[in-house]
Amino acid sequence: MTVPTPRRTVPRPPVGRPAARGHVRRAGAAVALCLAAATAAAAPPAPATPTGCGELVRGQLCLRGPAGSAGAYTATYRRHGAPAPHGPRTTGGAPGPPGTRDEFSVRLGYQRRNDRITAFPGWFGTRRTVRGAAELSGRVEMRPDECIRGVMEHGAEVSVTTWSCG
Repeated sequence: MTVPTPRRTVPRPPVGRPAARGHVRRAGAAVALCLAAATAAAAPPAPATPTGCGELVRGQLCLRGPAGSAGAYTATYRRHGAPAPHGPRTTGGAPGPPGTRDEFSVRLGYQRRNDRITAFPGWFGTRRTVRGAAELSGRVEMRPDECIRGVMEHGAEVSVTTWSCG
């Protein structure tokens, strides 16, 4: 068996590098746009409540602060149908005036966690609701790798918010 002799061809001019690189850049950009669109389509819809809040049966518990760093944090509980803190009173489901049986005491605080441990709750204090709302603040020392969530205690019932991470 013999192997045929290779054919001699006329050498081609060198490939123009700038044009080839431009094509690669355009293709890379197109792929990146497709990936971004697919990621956005697959992402879950934005939550109805802001991050750091938890919907309870009769209200909402929120924790605001600089998640992932030390600073002032505020835990807020607001009963559904309660008026805005400084807004007009609403009718139909709004609690009665302060001092009625609709008002109760809540203990507000936070809980921290990282990859190794979930910390016990730290408490800002206890406050009686006024017009269906209570708010307490305090300073929390956090590391960048930690997450935080709000905690509320009312009698034997404990409620928490979603975790917020820095």
